[in-house]
Amino acid sequence: MTATLTGRTAPAAPSRGAAPRSRPRRRVAPYLFVLPALLLFAAFKIYPIGRSFVISLHKTVGGTERFVGVDNYTRLLGDPLFWTALKNTSVILAVQVPLMLALATGLAVALNSTLLRGRAVFRLGFFLPMVTGLVAYGILFSVLLSKDYGLLNWLLDLFGADPVPWLTDPLWAKASLGLALTWHYTGYNAVILLARLQAVPAELYDAAAVDGAGAWTSFRHVTLPGLRPALLLTTVLSTIGTLQVFDEPYVLTGGGPDNATLTIGVYLYQNAFKYFDFGYASAIAYALAVLIGILGMIQFRLLGEKP
Repeated sequence: MTATLTGRTAPAAPSRGAAPRSRPRRRVAPYLFVLPALLLFAAFKIYPIGRSFVISLHKTVGGTERFVGVDNYTRLLGDPLFWTALKNTSVILAVQVPLMLALATGLAVALNSTLLRGRAVFRLGFFLPMVTGLVAYGILFSVLLSKDYGLLNWLLDLFGADPVPWLTDPLWAKASLGLALTWHYTGYNAVILLARLQAVPAELYDAAAVDGAGAWTSFRHVTLPGLRPALLLTTVLSTIGTLQVFDEPYVLTGGGPDNATLTIGVYLYQNAFKYFDFGYASAIAYALAVLIGILGMIQFRLLGEKP
């Protein structure tokens, strides 16, 4: 009747069997959308991880791979260079990361202060080192820290001080590496902390002021608790990045002098692409992954949110 009055044909009512046939398609559709990402993740993440583990169980002899079981892993235990690299990396981690996070926290508080004029300019300036290419800034620091024509030694000479062998003395080389890492990543961590700091309710500071809390008391009881999640994130990220550090020691010192700046990343690279011992390099990579996992769990246990 309706079709006759309006001149149009009413749409046919769906049959009882139409709905069940469309349900499987709807269920499959989300998987089709994520399938490309899953394939790429499997090809460029899962497969290399699995293949690296297989390689770590082999040794290349005469151009052919020979299965050696866990020999590459037991070799790590008696390798003095591996322990030297682990010790150097641990020293950098223990000294540089706390120093950098302390500077980043102070910097974030300063950049969040309303008393600071031109905050946007300062924020951009402190974040700029992060966008500098790793190799480029490594070369920059190698020039700045040069014993003969470096800027720092030139400044020291103005005050009558003796030149410092920044890159040729084992102790100063470690300090130079820590200086370069701190310069490069402090601004990055400060931006993360600043973003979290801006989410701390201003009412908490007002309540602390009403209670007579000074600047230091407000920092201890309002700012630091508010920064706790961001501090956990930056600590974990900085720990992972420091344990994997490669570009800076490779460009600045090449792991020297006398292996004083040989890190696990540099030692892994040397075994893989200098000595072409890919099995041992893969074993080092897995040892590093286990170490990062253990430290990450410890940090989450110590700094994570308590139930």
